[in-house]
Amino acid sequence: MKRKIYIEGMSCEHCIKRVENALHELKGVKNLKVGRGLAEAEFKEEVADAVIINAIEEAGYDVLKIE
Repeated sequence: MKRKIYIEGMSCEHCIKRVENALHELKGVKNLKVGRGLAEAEFKEEVADAVIINAIEEAGYDVLKIE
Protein backbone atom coordinates (compact mmCIF):
# COMPACT_ATOMS: atom_id res chain seq x y z
CA MET A 1 0.00 0.00 0.00
CA LYS A 2 1.50 3.32 -1.12
CA ARG A 3 0.79 6.56 0.74
CA LYS A 4 1.66 10.21 0.05
CA ILE A 5 1.99 12.18 3.26
CA TYR A 6 2.01 15.97 3.04
CA ILE A 7 3.89 17.48 5.98
CA GLU A 8 4.19 21.04 7.26
CA GLY A 9 7.26 22.47 8.96
CA MET A 10 10.06 20.52 7.29
CA SER A 11 12.61 23.10 6.20
CA CYS A 12 16.03 21.40 6.21
CA GLU A 13 17.87 18.09 5.88
CA HIS A 14 17.67 17.59 9.65
CA CYS A 15 13.86 17.82 9.45
CA ILE A 16 13.77 15.31 6.62
CA LYS A 17 15.93 12.88 8.59
CA ARG A 18 13.71 13.18 11.71
CA VAL A 19 10.58 12.36 9.70
CA GLU A 20 12.38 9.57 7.85
CA ASN A 21 13.48 7.99 11.15
CA ALA A 22 9.97 8.31 12.61
CA LEU A 23 8.38 6.59 9.61
CA HIS A 24 11.03 3.85 9.47
CA GLU A 25 9.97 2.80 12.95
CA LEU A 26 6.43 2.01 11.79
CA LYS A 27 5.62 -1.65 11.24
CA GLY A 28 5.72 -2.89 7.68
CA VAL A 29 7.60 -0.07 5.92
CA LYS A 30 8.87 -1.38 2.57
CA ASN A 31 10.04 1.73 0.74
CA LEU A 32 10.36 5.30 1.93
CA LYS A 33 11.24 8.58 0.23
CA VAL A 34 11.13 11.82 2.23
CA GLY A 35 11.65 15.33 0.87
CA ARG A 36 10.65 18.80 1.98
CA GLY A 37 6.95 18.75 2.65
CA LEU A 38 6.27 15.28 1.27
CA ALA A 39 6.90 11.69 2.28
CA GLU A 40 6.10 8.77 0.01
CA ALA A 41 5.84 5.50 1.88
CA GLU A 42 5.01 1.98 0.83
CA PHE A 43 3.83 -0.42 3.50
CA LYS A 44 3.60 -4.22 3.39
CA GLU A 45 0.20 -4.02 5.10
CA GLU A 46 -2.51 -1.48 5.99
CA VAL A 47 -1.34 1.25 8.39
CA ALA A 48 -3.96 3.57 9.86
CA ASP A 49 -3.67 7.28 9.13
CA ALA A 50 -3.74 7.95 12.89
CA VAL A 51 -0.59 5.85 13.37
CA ILE A 52 1.26 7.75 10.63
CA ILE A 53 0.08 11.12 11.93
CA ASN A 54 1.09 10.26 15.48
CA ALA A 55 4.62 9.23 14.42
CA ILE A 56 5.14 12.46 12.48
CA GLU A 57 3.67 14.67 15.21
CA GLU A 58 5.93 13.02 17.79
CA ALA A 59 8.85 13.99 15.54
CA GLY A 60 7.63 17.60 15.76
CA TYR A 61 5.80 18.16 12.47
CA ASP A 62 2.20 18.49 11.28
CA VAL A 63 0.50 16.30 8.70
CA LEU A 64 -1.60 18.29 6.24
CA LYS A 65 -3.13 15.30 4.46
CA ILE A 66 -2.53 11.70 3.49
CA GLU A 67 -3.41 10.23 0.12
